[in-house]
Amino acid sequence: MIQTQTGIISKFDAWILASRPRTWAASIVPVLVGTSIAMHDGVFKPLTALLALLCAMLIQIGTNFVNDLFDFIHGSDKQERLGPTRAAASGILTKRELWIGIYFTFGLSFLLGMILVYLGGIFIFTIGVISILAGIAYTAGPFPLAYHGLGDIAVFIFFGFVGTMGTYYAQSNTITAMSFWASIPVGALITNILVVNNYRDREEDGSNGKNTLIVIFGENFGRLQYLSFMIISYTILFVVYFTFKKEVSVFLPVLSLPLAVKLIKMIYTLRGSELNKTLELTAKLSALYGLLFAAGILL
Repeated sequence: MIQTQTGIISKFDAWILASRPRTWAASIVPVLVGTSIAMHDGVFKPLTALLALLCAMLIQIGTNFVNDLFDFIHGSDKQERLGPTRAAASGILTKRELWIGIYFTFGLSFLLGMILVYLGGIFIFTIGVISILAGIAYTAGPFPLAYHGLGDIAVFIFFGFVGTMGTYYAQSNTITAMSFWASIPVGALITNILVVNNYRDREEDGSNGKNTLIVIFGENFGRLQYLSFMIISYTILFVVYFTFKKEVSVFLPVLSLPLAVKLIKMIYTLRGSELNKTLELTAKLSALYGLLFAAGILL
């Protein structure tokens, strides 16, 4: 058991905390949407889809461990912070333990990925290796992406294009226009989770040398970025409609629009730790949109 400022937690709970389960939907949704397109197109491969899901989740958890460790090393995460508790900063996991977690999750994802390569082709190997390296480079290495204004771009690419199109490719060995267009709202809404996080932490990040896009361009840019991704996510449905045999069911995600409007109001009015709720609901929106989108494609 480990003593923290908020009470006593077990080592198991410490690992769960460090894995950031509230972010897991970000790795599940791209695989879900990519697989729904594969099912609609008659190229669904259950084992391949399952392996893609496991690898995606392991890479994300490994990336979360890297972020936890290196944000602490860089000094951008301290025990007193606006956001949720971090394992290294709070002392519930040591640096050595987090390194073990990093090696384990990335190593296991690589091993499972080799089965995926056998099933889906050698191009999957390239996708997997680049995804692991990007997960590490996000906050670690000589040029951490998140510290040089490239975090948003990396998240959009890997959770949008790579996650969605890669899942479809692994099952079909091809890329379609539908898989491309569908990846855009998926990536945009997942990136918005990071946008809220960076918007909340902009002053703290700026003082610690973490130059996110919002630190570089200011809070007005952050709000506009969030709003733009919302608009893109819902207007892209019209492109998907005309790309996807004009099936009206692809508009199912519109059911989540009231939550999106509420979130836009929140990011324009709330500040500091008040944005923790906005962060939580933004993650839920990306999951809800993804589920509705996948259901619409299957219908």
